Amino acid sequence: MTTSPPTRGQVERTLAQGIQALYREQLGHQPSKVTCKLSDQNLVVVMENSITPPEQLLAQTGKQDLAEQVRSDLDDAIRPEIKELIEETLNVSVVEILSDATLESGRSGMIAILSDIPNVRNPVPSAKARRKAS
Repeated sequence: MTTSPPTRGQVERTLAQGIQALYREQLGHQPSKVTCKLSDQNLVVVMENSITPPEQLLAQTGKQDLAEQVRSDLDDAIRPEIKELIEETLNVSVVEILSDATLESGRSGMIAILSDIPNVRNPVPSAKARRKAS
């Protein structure tokens, strides 16, 4: 018996939960919300409240440059684990990960460029959604 691939929504949720867990385990701080959107060979990740308390303290005490350097170093340190999580979940290689954060808003973003389009299925729309589209 063959199993069908997971839906796009399932892998997006799995990745979001995995990224939250990684941040909690590795940085001792969990983003309040992680949103993942898969689009062909790109995965976009947006994290809310992703700035750690030490980074916030540095920024609030006038050490903005140091806070930004700490954020950059933390992103570099956790990137290999995020890459591994994405590759295991989507079963494709990650070519590159681009990331940035804004200390003022507490948001971080990431774009993972994938080697191939992952094998996911789109969910079958509900009867209500099909009527609405007609």
